[in-house]
Amino acid sequence: MKKFILSLTLLLTTAIPLHAQVEPIDGYMPSQNLQEYFNADNTNYNKSIIYIFFNNEPCYTCATAIEMIENLYNREFIDDFNMFLINYQNDNENNFIETYQLSNPLEVVMVRINDGAAFGYKKIENLQNMTSDPVSFNDYLSNQITDYLGSEY
Repeated sequence: MKKFILSLTLLLTTAIPLHAQVEPIDGYMPSQNLQEYFNADNTNYNKSIIYIFFNNEPCYTCATAIEMIENLYNREFIDDFNMFLINYQNDNENNFIETYQLSNPLEVVMVRINDGAAFGYKKIENLQNMTSDPVSFNDYLSNQITDYLGSEY
């Protein structure tokens, strides 16, 4: 696990993209408009989106937090929501910085989707400062996601 975190940290600190790097899950690309996203897969019509935004200067604890977020998502929310890991630092295409007012090295943004339309977003900041207590981290993040986006279970 330490090797993975070290590799992720090294990758994140050495990559200097020309535009935002996006790791799509379930086929959605943020440059698509929402209607194209819904048309691509009918199951997306009511699937809210969780973005994990990081910048070109992530700290060690950011990589740890990203891994913890992904683990929680895979355990509890993979069937209910879509998640995307995005390096927003050099984004000239999608305007993530302006749209979600991004400024921290790590931010999670939840976008509520209902009946094929976006109904606002909520940011979760400073998760990298909570990694020393994994139980509290998971409880806090799970509650934030469930409270804002709801849950199918």
